[in-house]
Amino acid sequence: MCGIVGYTGTREARDILIDGLKKLEYRGYDSAGVALQQDGELVITKAAGSVADLEKKLVNNSKNINMGIGHTRWATHGRPSDQNAPPHSSASGEISIVHNGIIENHRFLRKWLTEEAGYTFRSETDTEVLVHLIEEHYTGDLLDAVLEAISGVEGSYALVAASSREPGRLVCARQDSPLIVGFGEGENFIASDIPALLAHTRKTCILEDGEFASLTAESVEIYDAEGRLLEKETFEVTWDIEAAEKNGYKHFMLKEIMEQPVAIRETMRQRIDAAKGKVDPTELDFSSEELARLEKIYIVACGTAYHAGLIGKVVVEQLAGIPVEVDVASEFRYRNPMLGENQLAIVISQSGETADTLAALRLARSKGVKVLAITNVVGSTVSREADQVLFTWAGPEIAVASTKAYLTQLIVLYLVALYLGEGRGTLEPGQSAELVEGLLALPEQLKAILSEENTAKLCAYCDHLSGWGSAFFIGRNLDYPVAMEGALKLKEISYIHAEACAAGELKHGPLALIEEGLPVIALVTQEAVLDKTLSNIQEINARGGAVFAITQEGFDDVGRQASSVFTIPPVNDILAPVLSVVPTQLIAYYAALARGSSVDKPRNLAKSVTVE
Repeated sequence: MCGIVGYTGTREARDILIDGLKKLEYRGYDSAGVALQQDGELVITKAAGSVADLEKKLVNNSKNINMGIGHTRWATHGRPSDQNAPPHSSASGEISIVHNGIIENHRFLRKWLTEEAGYTFRSETDTEVLVHLIEEHYTGDLLDAVLEAISGVEGSYALVAASSREPGRLVCARQDSPLIVGFGEGENFIASDIPALLAHTRKTCILEDGEFASLTAESVEIYDAEGRLLEKETFEVTWDIEAAEKNGYKHFMLKEIMEQPVAIRETMRQRIDAAKGKVDPTELDFSSEELARLEKIYIVACGTAYHAGLIGKVVVEQLAGIPVEVDVASEFRYRNPMLGENQLAIVISQSGETADTLAALRLARSKGVKVLAITNVVGSTVSREADQVLFTWAGPEIAVASTKAYLTQLIVLYLVALYLGEGRGTLEPGQSAELVEGLLALPEQLKAILSEENTAKLCAYCDHLSGWGSAFFIGRNLDYPVAMEGALKLKEISYIHAEACAAGELKHGPLALIEEGLPVIALVTQEAVLDKTLSNIQEINARGGAVFAITQEGFDDVGRQASSVFTIPPVNDILAPVLSVVPTQLIAYYAALARGSSVDKPRNLAKSVTVE
């Protein structure tokens, strides 16, 4: 999510850290800071805002500072502020750390550190829990303290720690969040991403999950979780800076598509109790009486988030038994919606600054309706003004066309639906456990879809698609909103005119546009309407259309009707939209690539729409 840089050597650490943090700005952040080893102390400078703001604060720092750590933070716990900005220090000030990731059991650890160990917290972050925990175990060897502290931690982390009592040494740990060691002559580096290293070295080593590292100017030692020394291979980075920012991918959009298995896993962290087979979104605070009284839900959003809301409507109605209306935010307030008590408004915005969505939020609250916000940005206007918030934790999304932000919005909506269903007692016996099991399996299923073999199939299909000026997407039930999202992605970045159609509506006009070879992408993942959708595919075949079907393994009849087929792993029908949308994202990407379009920055569009 965020940017980490560490240095130990003989050069000016301040300049190396600032340069490295600037190289990581593309990842997105809301605050930044450094801890520099200076005159036997760790001196911390931090700023809510940009690296440039931080750099101004460092202008008068003394020279000859040869070790330090730096961080650009994307908030997950605690709003963006100087107080919550990194790095964080122990009570004594002798230990400082920077940390990417999410500590799942931070509430338990914070309580223990406060009530049993007597620590006082200065921030709202989960990172501060780690630094106090390290200090609690520190007896003079920082590596031993980190090993002990991490043994009691649940969650994801890329951690770099420094102690004023061990000048020139950095200790690192990694679990589910990247860390890369850079090797120099008489100096060594650590960073969360390769661009921060390339100005200084191309000799690197990637830490794996469960590994620890100790860096000094002269040595790098890597250990396993038991403290055993490991032998690691190094590799030479051959990418240029631009390719490195994209982790070697050609575009940010492709990188973000490939990040989706990790992104949805992060979204589910802390919010699912696998042992009990239940969801546990602890951020939500609705009383049982409030849940029982709920009569209606409005879901309000724009663009891609609106399509997520359409799926959320079906899932909430099925699992929680509450009527749901979904509105395009730009239309919501102008139709004078019948807002009143015993209702809930759910607003969805990746940036948390979408002007129309914010206006809808304010209208709902002015009518006394509670608002639950789903957003990716801590400290955003939507998150501040809503009554309750669920963050998607997708991390920064650079490409204009949303992929991982959309998928994490879907996951949050499933969690909300299960939460409401459990709270209202509307779930069938065993249904919650079955769906929780299905949700937890999704990251690995997504990895299978994103395999090289599968992406090659989609790329080959786009050789045909890219030659057309228009295309159709069709689907029924939960497949229809996925078709809408697929059509939006295709038109956004390839500039092919794409139209989504409820498959049952083909005969009410769209069939007139079907001609020989016209691309039609059919979503066929819902068993309840399988036969109906197959009949619609036959209607297209009879008029010469070329059907590319996205379906589940085991739906063998689809392969006999469609011109070509892409299969997703078997999945509970209600969860299928999480998997089936990914091939449509890749279709849009490869079609845009084939047509020479600007993938990450399509014409006339912006990432965050802050005007009406």
